[in-house]
Amino acid sequence: MKVLLYTENEKAFSKSGLGKAIKHQMKALDAVGIEWTLDMDDDYDIVHINTYGLKSIALAKVAKKNGKKVVYHAHSTEEDFRNSFVFSNQIAPVFKKWLISCYSLGDYIITPTPYSKKLLEGYGIKKPIRAISNGIELEFFKPSYTAGKAFRKQYKYKRKDKVIMGIGLYLERKGILDFVELAKRLPQYKFIWFGYTPLYAVPTKIREAVKTKLPNLIFAGYVEPEVIRGAFSGADLYLFPTLEETEGIPILEACAMKQKALIRDIPIFEDWLTDGVNVYKAKNVDEFEQKIKDILEGKLPSLVDAGYKVAQERDIKKIGEQLKEVYEIVLKQEQVPKRRRSRKKKEEVK
Repeated sequence: MKVLLYTENEKAFSKSGLGKAIKHQMKALDAVGIEWTLDMDDDYDIVHINTYGLKSIALAKVAKKNGKKVVYHAHSTEEDFRNSFVFSNQIAPVFKKWLISCYSLGDYIITPTPYSKKLLEGYGIKKPIRAISNGIELEFFKPSYTAGKAFRKQYKYKRKDKVIMGIGLYLERKGILDFVELAKRLPQYKFIWFGYTPLYAVPTKIREAVKTKLPNLIFAGYVEPEVIRGAFSGADLYLFPTLEETEGIPILEACAMKQKALIRDIPIFEDWLTDGVNVYKAKNVDEFEQKIKDILEGKLPSLVDAGYKVAQERDIKKIGEQLKEVYEIVLKQEQVPKRRRSRKKKEEVK
């Protein structure tokens, strides 16, 4: 079995959650001994497509004509497209129709959570869909006192400072407006946000939020994973006020790092994260404000050990086994007669 992992315009996604998910796929397949390639000119049995552009569609169609199986990874939905970029809400209905046409090209569809699976089924997609987490690399995300100390030194935090970290692109749906509001309400705590989006691509209110000048607020921009690991080790709380996700890899990272976590109480987290059991949840800014105080002042017990078990269940090795099961299922499906792939067809998807 050999799998072509395909991501259209991969560099554009390298600093996003999708970029992390794709790297996790490679490591998950390595963990279970499945051969994979990124080269469309290689021979392969299955193409695993992560994107929904014109080249992705062309590749899916060409692969099917050549008797290859297509696994489509549904990382996006109409719901998580809304409240993101300029005009995203206006074009969201069209985007939904486009996604349906793309995902329907798959012999099998993978999506990160039961929640996103329900959304796709609600779109009327008839292809088999399985929820498989994007996973977490437990070997990498381990708490480190030294890394935590370096993080606090780099951003000039004192030992007594209580530091609240957030991660995400500069998107409204990531909860960045609430993050800034909480920094205003809670000047006794330090707030730092990791992630970046070109400001020309986001609405005015997001640009204004990112430009907010507060003595306890830092927008650190994009940083390498090692810095994030240090932040998880050195911060006092991970705050995830997101309004919509298909999974949310940073919460898995927080759980793996045994960092205290406070997330928004939204449907995506219902099936696997429980308030007061493995994380804490809040519905609005007022609840976030109170829960932050209670967590940082020790009025609420730590849940990090229970949170770590959530990360263990989604270790890369386990994700590899689940991907392998899907690949084996599609290979058993009736094959379309193979046709020789011409150079012209190859060029269509490059």
